[in-house]
Amino acid sequence: MKSRIIENVPLIITVGQVVIFPYYIIWLKEISYTYTLFAWFFAGFSFSAAWGYRVYHSKKNLHFSEISFIYITMGIIYVSIYFINVQMEVLPYFALMIQVLLGFLQGYFRAWHVEQASYKMHAVHHYLLVGICMIGLSFIKILSPVAFLTCFGVFLLIIGIIGIIQRAFTRYR
Repeated sequence: MKSRIIENVPLIITVGQVVIFPYYIIWLKEISYTYTLFAWFFAGFSFSAAWGYRVYHSKKNLHFSEISFIYITMGIIYVSIYFINVQMEVLPYFALMIQVLLGFLQGYFRAWHVEQASYKMHAVHHYLLVGICMIGLSFIKILSPVAFLTCFGVFLLIIGIIGIIQRAFTRYR
C-alpha cells in the first residue's frame, strides 16, 4: 500500500514548479539581453517540453518509470543556477541549455503525471494549492530569485533520492 505522501509527490512537484516559475522568469529576464532573446529561450523550452512529452509516450513500457531520476535532474538544474558564475557573453548559452533541459524534463514529467490514477484529483487540488502558496509567498521578502530556485532544486533532489531509496526497498521485499 502506497503512502498518501508518496501519492501526492507529483502534485507537490507540479505546484512547486508553478510557484517557482515567477522567480525563474525574473532570473531569466535578468540574464537576457533583449526581449527577443527571452522569447527564444521560452521557445526552446516549449519545443523541448513537447519533445519530452513525446519521448515518454514513445516508450515501450509505460509502467516502468525513472521519475525519481527526473526529479533529481530537475533539482540539479535548479541548484546549478546558484553556481553559475560565468562571463555575461557566455551566460545566454548556459541559459538556453538550461531551458532546453528543463523543458524536456518537465514535458516528460507532465506526460508521466497525466498517466497516474490520481491525476484528476491532483488537477483540482493544484489550483487551490498554487493560490495558497502564492499568497503565502507574497508576504516573504524576496532576497534573490536564485535563493528560491536553489531551495526548490534541493527539495527536488531530496524527493528524488527518497524515491530511489523507496523503490530499492520495495524491490527487495
